[in-house]
Amino acid sequence: MQAAEIFVLSLNLLAFLLMFYDKLVAKGRRFRVPEKVLIMLAIMGGSAGIWLGMKIWRHKTKHRLFSLGIPLIIFLQVALLLYWQL
Repeated sequence: MQAAEIFVLSLNLLAFLLMFYDKLVAKGRRFRVPEKVLIMLAIMGGSAGIWLGMKIWRHKTKHRLFSLGIPLIIFLQVALLLYWQL
């Protein structure tokens, strides 16, 4: 496995776990994960982890920034990957 693949997998795992953590603490008054952090993780390559976390834990699904933004980020990332492969 190449370093880039390990980086992207690690980033997606981190994003996925942060979505789980944020869902758990959303009901309490504890420290929340800022939305900016989650969006930046998605842009950096963790969009699949964020999306999977949204779907599994039904977290941030009513926020337009996430419900529209994360699929858009995924689309753009796939388009860039396809462009680089050609």
